Amino acid sequence: MPYSFQIGSIPCHIVSDGRQLVDGGGFFGLVPRVLWERVIRPDDKNRIPVQMRSLLIPSSAGLILVDTGQGDKITAKERRIFGMVDDNQRLAADLQRAGFTPEDVDIVLMTHLHADHAGGCTHWSDPSDPESEAVPAFPNARYLIQRLEMAEAAFPNERTRGTYFPDNWEPLRRTGQLELVDGDQDLADGVRSVTVPGHTRSIQAVWVEDASQSLLFLGDACSWAAHMDRLAWVPSFDLDPMASIEGKRNLRRQAEEKNALLVFQHDGQVVTGRLRPGARGPVVEPEITEDAWPEGE
Repeated sequence: MPYSFQIGSIPCHIVSDGRQLVDGGGFFGLVPRVLWERVIRPDDKNRIPVQMRSLLIPSSAGLILVDTGQGDKITAKERRIFGMVDDNQRLAADLQRAGFTPEDVDIVLMTHLHADHAGGCTHWSDPSDPESEAVPAFPNARYLIQRLEMAEAAFPNERTRGTYFPDNWEPLRRTGQLELVDGDQDLADGVRSVTVPGHTRSIQAVWVEDASQSLLFLGDACSWAAHMDRLAWVPSFDLDPMASIEGKRNLRRQAEEKNALLVFQHDGQVVTGRLRPGARGPVVEPEITEDAWPEGE
């Protein structure tokens, strides 16, 4: 379900493309399981529940959607591998609950083009036929993508080719909806994106600020609250671990100064929180939480 609140005069909605199960070692890297399982309990296959949250912002520039989740182009086999039990149209359903439709979205900002963030940019023209053409899921939107991210997605290497799929962006190029941008962007009054290299070389986070209030949508710059508490806990997915640490350190400093509301994109338990003093430095105090494992799992 969506979580809705105001940052000054700017309404914000946290929506979701659902949940999937991912190997815990992916999100906690070199950290031994005996440590990270104190944060989140894995299942018998070492998988942890991971959310695919997006941020929806009615703004002075129109309705902005940050990231689009996994989408519905994946196969039944992939759904089983990912442990996805939710129905199709997960993000669209959450948009509707927030009072919007895909046709209402004016800007889609992609933090980066990994499949669990960009898969929902497009869908099959015939949902029942995976051999049909992929078409934009948000037909009236401009899709903003960092130029460097687009280059790395278009020419992946051995490590990255398993998460970059042209069906997620090529249809946008054909329709003229894809716009390449360079560096930090002012998206609307009080809404801006910043690049935070580490996870990828041009990954973006998003600030919403108005009337001395701030929100920071961290994306994969810091996907779990535990990563903000413990900077050295770098996910295996991050291409440049030291840049990831420094990026989180800088965001943490800014968030602490502004008492920003932090939104965690993948955390299976903590949806939002704020930094508070701890014995060894700032720690996240959760504000909105949800059950990691639904009853019966």
